[in-house]
Amino acid sequence: MKLTKTIFRCQTCAATAPKWLGFCDRCSTEGSMVEEQFRSTVDETTEQRYGLSATDSLPAQLLADVDLSDTPRLASGFDEFDRVLGGGIVPGSVVLLAGEPGIGKSTLLLQAAARVARLIGPVLYASGEESEHQVKSRADRLEIGDVPLYLLAETCLERILDEVKRLNPALLIVDSIQTVFSLKLQSAPGSIGQVREAATHLLFTAKGNNLPTFLVGHITKDGSLAGPKALEHIVDTVLYFEGERHHSHRVVRAVKNRFGAVSELGVFEMAGDGLHAVPNPSQLFLSERASTAPGSAVLCSIEGSRPILLEVQALVSSGNYGSARRTARGIDHNRLSLLLAVLEKRAGLVVAGDDVFVNIAGGLMVTEPAADLAVITAVASSLRNRPVRPATAMFGEVGLAGEIRGTTRASLRVKEASQLGFTRCVIPHTNQLPSSGGSDMQLVGVRTVEEALEALIG
Repeated sequence: MKLTKTIFRCQTCAATAPKWLGFCDRCSTEGSMVEEQFRSTVDETTEQRYGLSATDSLPAQLLADVDLSDTPRLASGFDEFDRVLGGGIVPGSVVLLAGEPGIGKSTLLLQAAARVARLIGPVLYASGEESEHQVKSRADRLEIGDVPLYLLAETCLERILDEVKRLNPALLIVDSIQTVFSLKLQSAPGSIGQVREAATHLLFTAKGNNLPTFLVGHITKDGSLAGPKALEHIVDTVLYFEGERHHSHRVVRAVKNRFGAVSELGVFEMAGDGLHAVPNPSQLFLSERASTAPGSAVLCSIEGSRPILLEVQALVSSGNYGSARRTARGIDHNRLSLLLAVLEKRAGLVVAGDDVFVNIAGGLMVTEPAADLAVITAVASSLRNRPVRPATAMFGEVGLAGEIRGTTRASLRVKEASQLGFTRCVIPHTNQLPSSGGSDMQLVGVRTVEEALEALIG
């Protein structure tokens, strides 16, 4: 005997109600309550629903007795991708890859699937958005060749799991999780109930069969991951695939990783035959820099465990309207307003009536406070129309009192600047350690914003 239960679920916060409401009681979002029907059997238990059995469970064991040698990480064939994952693909892990439409998520996973299939074993690629012919045409463009890569154009969760049992693949890719639906739910694919049900079943399959699984996720207009927040808690790793459509490079950033460092970064370059790893991203981001132009400063940044040199550009022009404009791209807008206030109050540079535009060249987003000194230097350089001293890099956090605060991993930042030919680095005074740089690198420690601008611009 089958029963059908009808509920109304908010598509924003996943709150439920027995009847339709014009707005959600929890998050106050209007028009977000959507009808969902759950069909189940009266005799069906939780074990039957998720394919579990109490007799299959293993007894508890001591932490010291757990052997990690039985589960080595799998190489994806991309050194940059393995870096973001924490050293490779962990067997039994569930990885969620999110990004804008057309950014290259399917291309990246198809290339990784082909390399895993060639080196390790069969891979199942379940595509709910494209047919086998569309995936095959992309594979021909990528010159994948003859590898044990199985394509499945299917959106039904139960049929995907049946193919997993039949093939016993070494890797499973589901593109995308928003298109997968379960026959146990009557709601439309992409709804909160369907996404959570599909992700839960795939999680149990991955853990039970030690099968690494990649899920492709959509993002909303504001750049956040679409679907319930519980989806990010279910998976082991959440990756964001970022990049500008008008730039050739792409960035994979880890925002959650149970098996590696958070905020790790991998840089790729999009070409006609697919994505190529960029082993030296600093050289890529500084390749077109005009070193003698006012308003340009080189920042020694740290993304995860990797040092990267970036160009911070600023343009200060006279405002022709009532209120001055503040435009920031690549850094937080509120942080820019704070730094401009410090620059005016502590260094005596008046920018209240000028338009200020700040950009991180290359489209990369920088969130660490160590970028403060480079932003202030670029703005002061443009305002005075004087370039920064040649072959000079910098980093440091700026406080409200105008002091330059120390940052982490100063030696890595200085070493990266030295390898790219910079001979001078302005750093916080508290980071002046004997092991910070080599013999050919001149380190200038500064305590205040005034000292820093004097050392950088003169």
